Amino acid sequence: MAGQLEGKVALVTGAATGIGAACARALAHEGATVVCASLPTDPTQAVVDGINAAAGRAVNKPLNVTDPEWCQRVVEEVGTELGGLHILLNNAGITDDGLFLRMKPESWRKVLSVNLDGAYNVTQPAVKIMMKQREGRIISISSVVGLMGNAGQANYAASKAGLIGLTKSLARELGSRNITVNAIAPGFIQTPMTDKLTEEQRKALIASIAIPRLGTPDDIAAAVVFLAGPGGSYISGEVLNVSGGLYM
Repeated sequence: MAGQLEGKVALVTGAATGIGAACARALAHEGATVVCASLPTDPTQAVVDGINAAAGRAVNKPLNVTDPEWCQRVVEEVGTELGGLHILLNNAGITDDGLFLRMKPESWRKVLSVNLDGAYNVTQPAVKIMMKQREGRIISISSVVGLMGNAGQANYAASKAGLIGLTKSLARELGSRNITVNAIAPGFIQTPMTDKLTEEQRKALIASIAIPRLGTPDDIAAAVVFLAGPGGSYISGEVLNVSGGLYM
């Protein structure tokens, strides 16, 4: 049976690990040809090899989302080599936590340049392809922190809130071209980022979540597939919380 994304081309940034890798695998499982775009030093090829070994279709395109020219080149290559670009997942993101009073300008700039500027750099050339096709799905991975804030994460929260503003504006601009634009706001997900928590911190955290567990990258991937597939065709400008009820 053909998957719901058969014939579609998806570009996933930050696809080497965690949420990005899970999303790449899930999109491929539904039939999409997936372009995994991460830093040249990231273990992206392992994800690509795993997808191809499981009878999916994936290619590796090294990418630094903070470099606008590099982004434009990769997106144009995808459109030309694979015959279009139907799904863009802006997932690449970093943290550099610290209390605001002591936050260095370079820490602020670094997080914004990857998490927010990076989405701009990749989305703009992608939109040009999608507008010509008169079809597209743009999904950005925001965070519940972008909705509720978090002490020690002013830079990260600002970047993730910025993605929500970008999402809503683009949804208004692009809807007439059959392009939907949405964001997903994960809660606390079991990734290398949350592995750093102490047992005490983990227990306190889980106590604050209605569904008492950390989320998994696959929980986020399921939401991405939904928004990218037929079920998401009349949803745009939304922020889908996948947080186990942490934010409501």
